[in-house]
Amino acid sequence: MTRPSRTSFALQQATEQEPPPDSPLATKEGWRRFVEHEPSPPPLLTAAQQAALSRKQKLHDDEVRRNYHSDLPLVNTPTIRKVIATSRLLVQLNRQQISARRGVIISGASGTGKTTALSQLGRAHEIAVRKRHPHDRARLPVLYVTVPPAATPKMLAMEFARFFGLDFPTRFNITDVVNAVCATAAHVRVDLVLVDELHNLNLATRTGAEASDQLKYFAERLPATFAYAGIDVEDRVLFDGTRGRQIAGRFTVIPAAPFSYAARADQDAWRSLVGTLEAMLRLHHHQAGTLTGLSEYLYHRSGGMIGSLSQLVRGAAVLAIEDGRERITEDLLELVPVDFAAERSEALTAPERPRSRRKRVA
Repeated sequence: MTRPSRTSFALQQATEQEPPPDSPLATKEGWRRFVEHEPSPPPLLTAAQQAALSRKQKLHDDEVRRNYHSDLPLVNTPTIRKVIATSRLLVQLNRQQISARRGVIISGASGTGKTTALSQLGRAHEIAVRKRHPHDRARLPVLYVTVPPAATPKMLAMEFARFFGLDFPTRFNITDVVNAVCATAAHVRVDLVLVDELHNLNLATRTGAEASDQLKYFAERLPATFAYAGIDVEDRVLFDGTRGRQIAGRFTVIPAAPFSYAARADQDAWRSLVGTLEAMLRLHHHQAGTLTGLSEYLYHRSGGMIGSLSQLVRGAAVLAIEDGRERITEDLLELVPVDFAAERSEALTAPERPRSRRKRVA
């Protein structure tokens, strides 16, 4: 009787293994759940309908709306649009390439939406593939991994394997892992690989250089377009030396930066972004235009960071439901804490306001 190969053993695990209780984005179960998740705005009841609710029904309605606001649908920012447009073109161009495929690197400061842009690229691509192949549920066109801190080649290879749910006995070496990953990726027809936290690769160290080589080897073995995201990639040694020049010659860098508020066009773009978020609110007494009227305030509070703006609006909406006022005001926004980077930006750029209005929740 012929014994199954190690690769076929791992491949069988990828298709039959039960999903783990915790399924982060870097697993096929977590990724599939992310792609299929579409927040649905709950209906906003009339005053008569609210009055007819029992206490239990009102608590349920409030809970549904709190959950919705805590997971407010994503705003399609200019960075996301550019990443998706550029990457989808490269996917098309790479399909006939045997090697030296082109890719994308999303680079910027923390909080500028790099991971969001990367994941939305993957989601848009997978949805498009599903539309073309509606009956092929075994197809996994997107592979998503994060680079672990101080990554070694084996650690990086295991991150790829973990996405598929591949598990290996201790006797397996890195070659076994890589071969199993490549066989599985080919079987499920991966054509887009997303690699987050690229800044964890340090080409100045031997281990980092070897991990970078492992990533390049995957790019050569897998017939897929690679898209990376990392913090301030241009300021690191990723583009230095022979390895760096090769990366620089194959990848388009798309900067992810905070919104500007200097020019009129910038202010209009920011106001439009705030207005899009405001249109998603499901609060009984919120007056349309209130948030857009606070655009400058929101810009200074968030430092122009999309992540901080989202936290402010989502947090204020949840508080508005909890305290019963059902509308967002500047005073309520003051109660929402933001990250240290946004606080520091506000201290440097925002006009001074009365101290009584600058209290924060501890």
